[in-house]
Amino acid sequence: MSFTSRVLDLDAERVATDISQALSRQVLETLRRKGIVVGLSGGIDSSLVTALAARALGPDRVVALLMPEADSSPASLELGQMVARRFGVRTVVENLAPALDAIGCYERQREAIRTVFPDYGPGCGCKLSLPSILEGDRVSISQLTVRFPDGSEHTSRLSPEAYRQLVAATNYKQRLRKVTEYYHADCLGYAVAGTPNRLEYDQGFFVKLGDGAADVKPIAHLYKTQVYALARHLGVPEEVCKRPPTTDTFSMAQTQEEFYFALPYAKMDLCLYAHNHHVSAEEVAPVVGISVEQVARVFRDIEAKRRTTRYLHARPLFVHEIEEL
Repeated sequence: MSFTSRVLDLDAERVATDISQALSRQVLETLRRKGIVVGLSGGIDSSLVTALAARALGPDRVVALLMPEADSSPASLELGQMVARRFGVRTVVENLAPALDAIGCYERQREAIRTVFPDYGPGCGCKLSLPSILEGDRVSISQLTVRFPDGSEHTSRLSPEAYRQLVAATNYKQRLRKVTEYYHADCLGYAVAGTPNRLEYDQGFFVKLGDGAADVKPIAHLYKTQVYALARHLGVPEEVCKRPPTTDTFSMAQTQEEFYFALPYAKMDLCLYAHNHHVSAEEVAPVVGISVEQVARVFRDIEAKRRTTRYLHARPLFVHEIEEL
């Protein structure tokens, strides 16, 4: 069969049933937990997982945690509450800003940023972004953009040390969210659901022991395009389905494409599928709408991300292997 833009089409009802049945077995029988805790961000992935969890176990066995912090978009909380109402699940709001402030998350971010922008402070915003892969083989070095209170924006590279500090401080957010999810799961005897889709899981777009930690990952086999299709089928609010994928991590708005991926998710999905199924760049280019050379660059970027993020997928290492119980 030739490669087309429809290779990611799915039978939404069949897929929803398959995932729901598997999720019910995994939680109730394999893990012997009573229900599911989901960190609900108001984004498409966590909204779909909430919908699937409610379908699998019933809404009374699902708790959605809404975890805003100082840099979150107000829309995230509003959309998360909208999703929870749509599927009838209970919500708990945990404001993580005081805890993140107490452990130094925000100050350590500011310290790193001030190495290149000494005046960075209250009223300023920031984001990280990568250069476009379509313009040439890029060096995967993120650039920092800051916005000052007068509206002016400036971009600069950080030193490797400052970049690592900024990312490490920011990763507090994902890890504290997961700690909070497990607190509620432990209290209730519930399992924690992860929300990565296949694109994120494959390409290492998660924080180790942060959003990468979970008891079940029900959509990790679905490409982002399929996530959107399944979400619409299950009735996720259109306001969520129309929202571009965002990181909602830094104080300035940014898309996942800008922060990490080479292309918009629909094109990236097709390239990842093609690469996984050994489809040539020549076949992919006219379908995706970019040149053969650009597709080849995306393929190389996929492999580079797999190599550099292999550590995120790795289990703890032992001196001697221990037999499974």
